[in-house]
Amino acid sequence: MLDQDNDQIQQRKQHLAEIAGMGHPAYTNRYDRTHTITRIIEEYSGHAGRKEEADLERSNTELKAAEGGELRIAGRIMTMRLMGKAAFAHLTDGLNQIQVYIRKNDLGDEAWALYQRLDLGDWIGVTGYLFITKTGELSVHVTKLQFLAKALLPMPDKYHGVQDKELRYRQRYVDLIASGAAHERLEGELTTRQVFEKRAQIVREIRRFFDDRGYIEVETPMLSPLATGAAARPFVTHHNALDIDLYARIAPELYLKRLIVGGFEKVYELNRNFRNEGLSIRHNPEFTMLEWYQAYSDYNDLMDLTEELIKLLADKVCGSREVPYQDHILDFNKWQRMTMREAVLKYWPDDSTMPTIEGLMVRSELENAAAALDLTYDPRINDGQLLGEIFERVVEPHLIHPTFITEFPTELSPLSKQKADDPRFVERFELYIANMEIANAFSELNDPAEQLRRFEEQVNQRERGDDEAMVMDDDYIRALSYGMPPTGGEGVGIDRLVMILTNQRSIRDVLLFPHMRPESAK
Repeated sequence: MLDQDNDQIQQRKQHLAEIAGMGHPAYTNRYDRTHTITRIIEEYSGHAGRKEEADLERSNTELKAAEGGELRIAGRIMTMRLMGKAAFAHLTDGLNQIQVYIRKNDLGDEAWALYQRLDLGDWIGVTGYLFITKTGELSVHVTKLQFLAKALLPMPDKYHGVQDKELRYRQRYVDLIASGAAHERLEGELTTRQVFEKRAQIVREIRRFFDDRGYIEVETPMLSPLATGAAARPFVTHHNALDIDLYARIAPELYLKRLIVGGFEKVYELNRNFRNEGLSIRHNPEFTMLEWYQAYSDYNDLMDLTEELIKLLADKVCGSREVPYQDHILDFNKWQRMTMREAVLKYWPDDSTMPTIEGLMVRSELENAAAALDLTYDPRINDGQLLGEIFERVVEPHLIHPTFITEFPTELSPLSKQKADDPRFVERFELYIANMEIANAFSELNDPAEQLRRFEEQVNQRERGDDEAMVMDDDYIRALSYGMPPTGGEGVGIDRLVMILTNQRSIRDVLLFPHMRPESAK
């Protein structure tokens, strides 16, 4: 912090005072550029490279005349090298760097004195013309210099970036500065900035995908009087004017289905959700979801659409459907579909204790299966919940490649439509990739009487101590009572999808500002 000055900070403060004493604004209001550094690199980097003397002279004659013989750029100083009455420096716009060449004879005494008081990290604007140095580097020969802003804190190591992960997450601005200038990276590894540029690209492509298919993007409340739409623990606040408690949205599902009742046939929302739960490499209390609903469709249609969406994202963002993720190569040309019980049998660790597929919905056999796994569980949970516990233990560690798990027990799915031929199960799937649940979807329950019964069972579970069970939503029952057509709906975790498509192990690596304990609490 600035109140913990060291010699470097004191020197930077002194330089700022001296710059102000020379009549320069300490922090300039604006600066008019003719080009970004990135545009210069894109347009003129083809001239760079070592050349024979005649070719170099010819290139420099052309470059000096480019842009009318003068351009104005601005950026942060990343390197400085003084050579008597001349100096080289590198400026960055956060994406690319360019070298600038500064001579006292070109600037004059006052501007040269200003340069002497600049530090790494300062922001400057320069006017000049392009040329290629004898070492082949595209550079700007500076004729005018303007001070824009002082960096009072020293820059991180430009060669290695920020190695302390906690510092990277807590001070993302420092991470972005360092990663943009880092010289040592593993082959194929994305910089921090590139990760978030790809995240933005993923969101753009998702919007384009649904817009092109006739969906309407909508916005639903982020604060609501009920924490509904998912089984999760909410954040609660209080609205003073209405004198009521409100809950930060745990899911937009029930609001989006109200829109289907109202006559919208295809809707989607890219939304922020909040769940008052734990932190991990896959969980953050604030996260981004894509949810969409389509009338006259079911969960089979959504599986097909999900495959199509993720294949497109792999093509657009990664340039291939074979995508590296940690120690695996994920092949998005190959998808598998299994029921929950089929998956348990496929990955059961010991043939001698393997249950039967029908036994996986019989209490005694479920308990025998749990005992064979040394699985600890609450004996009060119902059969469907126990099957879910067994599935998590046996199957989830194996779900590396894209896999749809279908046929969930009705007890685990209070908003899903039951299978017509077996009401013990619902028309639901979860998509797993790289051991992570990426999507959850189902044919939506649209029978108000059955939905009321399911809500009542959830309320009973809450009264028995399950504080993540759903609450009663009378208005949603009223909405269904006006009639909702057959509908399929799905939610996709954007943060986890970005993790996969950018090969990031932790959710914190794809959130610009992940939640962390306060520094004082460490």
